[in-house]
Amino acid sequence: MSMTPSEAQAYCEAVTKGSGSNFYYSFLFLPRERRAAMYAVYAFCREVDSAVDDAPPGSDPHEALRQWRKELAAVYDGTPTHPVTISLADHVRRLAIPQEYFAELIAGVEMDLTTTRYATFEELYRYCYRVASVVGLICLKVFGTTSPLAQDYAVNLGLAFQLTNILRDVGSDAERGRIYLPQEDLARFGCHEEALLTRTYSPSFLDLMRFESARAREFYAKARSAAERLPPADRRALTVAEIMRGVYSRILDRIEASDYRVFGPRIRLASSYRMAIAAGVWIRSLLPSCPRSA
Repeated sequence: MSMTPSEAQAYCEAVTKGSGSNFYYSFLFLPRERRAAMYAVYAFCREVDSAVDDAPPGSDPHEALRQWRKELAAVYDGTPTHPVTISLADHVRRLAIPQEYFAELIAGVEMDLTTTRYATFEELYRYCYRVASVVGLICLKVFGTTSPLAQDYAVNLGLAFQLTNILRDVGSDAERGRIYLPQEDLARFGCHEEALLTRTYSPSFLDLMRFESARAREFYAKARSAAERLPPADRRALTVAEIMRGVYSRILDRIEASDYRVFGPRIRLASSYRMAIAAGVWIRSLLPSCPRSA
């Protein structure tokens, strides 16, 4: 497919807008060039993820990921052919985003083709790092942070986001035959995986979910602590990430408030509420004397 850079950028923007993702609302608060870069990054992540989770019947997800690895190499060789990678190529050169970040993301998505259970949290951590924390590290390049401490923020926030997603999607993931919650934790609380696969609530399931929710809270707290140690310029640069922290932490609030009723309709926030969160965080970012909260 042959596209001009502007056409390829428009494609990425359309993919991002059409996704209905929580991330879209935060991107609106970026300057134009950085927003364009985030559209390209998001579109790449979306397309790679869809190659596995939304693979067309009869297609080979392994082959699809091989093709995305070829396109990633082409981004850095200057010969991309897909609309997403055509757009991405310009941004990675300008922002000096390391190729290995995107390679790690693909490796993480590929784990969903071979791994349906995680024995320990250490194993799950590796998966979460690949599919979420490395995206945060990519975003640091887009946002323009300069302090190495920002990496602690990105890694911990990515883990918090992914754990929130895992808690929210326990039911839908089980329908795909996947259980992300560590087997060691299920055993600890006496929760058999059949409860997840059959979408059955029980006292042991609720105890397990409370434990995992507290773990996610720990990573949100670590991210916030890292942000508070950053210089003011970097904290301002992370306004978009703080918007996302506000959105995802409220999703976790709702999961907890529902008493972990995650086998029904997907827990989500209304678009107007997400925009209100985004506007509130952005306004606070303009007032250095105002306490940072989300």
